[in-house]
Amino acid sequence: MKQLGDGFEGRAIQYLEERGLRVLQRNFRAKTGEIDIIALAGECLVFVEVRSRSNTRFGGAAITVDWRKQRKILRTAAFFLQRHPGLAKLACRFDVVAFEPPQSSGEDKVRWIRSAFSA
Repeated sequence: MKQLGDGFEGRAIQYLEERGLRVLQRNFRAKTGEIDIIALAGECLVFVEVRSRSNTRFGGAAITVDWRKQRKILRTAAFFLQRHPGLAKLACRFDVVAFEPPQSSGEDKVRWIRSAFSA
């Protein structure tokens, strides 16, 4: 399962870089949780959660970033900022990159939700 997630994270990195973000770190882990991608968008620090779904019967991939997951991401982002005080002065944003299954044959649909939630 982790290999599948790594593949989606790699695709998300490529997608974000093509749109001008500069990836600083991938899979930042702390006791509080994990952040899939940490990137810079100009002078804004972006914490990105990558999600995928193979079936949308119970909702899309983005809907799985519920309040519990958001709380873990927020705590982990705070820990990251404590460890990197030089970045703490930047504005922060929390995005979600969601891969949805195609309606017919083809590639997964990518949804980039900027400012998906806030602190």
